[in-house]
Amino acid sequence: MLEVQGLGCIRGSRQLFGNLSFSLHPSELLHIQGPNGSGKTSLLRILTGLSRPDAGEIFWQGDNIREVRETYASSLLYLGHQPAVKDDLSAAENLEYAVQIAGIEPSRRKLEEALDAVGLGTRQRLLARFLSQGQRRRLSLARLWLEQRSLWILDEPFTALDVQATLLLEARLEAHLAEGGMVVLTTHQSPAIADGYVRVLSLDA
Repeated sequence: MLEVQGLGCIRGSRQLFGNLSFSLHPSELLHIQGPNGSGKTSLLRILTGLSRPDAGEIFWQGDNIREVRETYASSLLYLGHQPAVKDDLSAAENLEYAVQIAGIEPSRRKLEEALDAVGLGTRQRLLARFLSQGQRRRLSLARLWLEQRSLWILDEPFTALDVQATLLLEARLEAHLAEGGMVVLTTHQSPAIADGYVRVLSLDA
């Protein structure tokens, strides 16, 4: 379980949010909503431990994440708003590099299966600089088929996706939730995921 108590975030002289508390249990997706500038990305970065809150604490399985950094990191998959893609590497090389940083050594077959799953199987040797924005997003999302992490934190994962890729991601999210996984995401869309899995948290501007 992920538990947030009294979280606050200040940028400059402006408080983005304060006294924010919530919990997330297995098979739950928390959809964070709010206008631009309301602190959605800042909240996600705080939840991952990449940024420190100005107030409050975050707990994972009952322990403060500051005290169980390695355990928490090994349970977490974070995808930021911008696809982390290196132009001079092929699609397959990008994916392999990304998951190796996360401590995973996938077989060639597993890499190919993940790229096939996101519709990039025929482009796996293509340099990333030649991929469209939607294809670069798909490449980033391919990690969801390789990394067995219980908590996914995703910043605008539907950006630049076409209808087919959107359906593919929705199905992958629902499968993860059905297996007891947890998801925190921001998106301006309303993902087509069974209502029983989804909760909404709204941030004010």
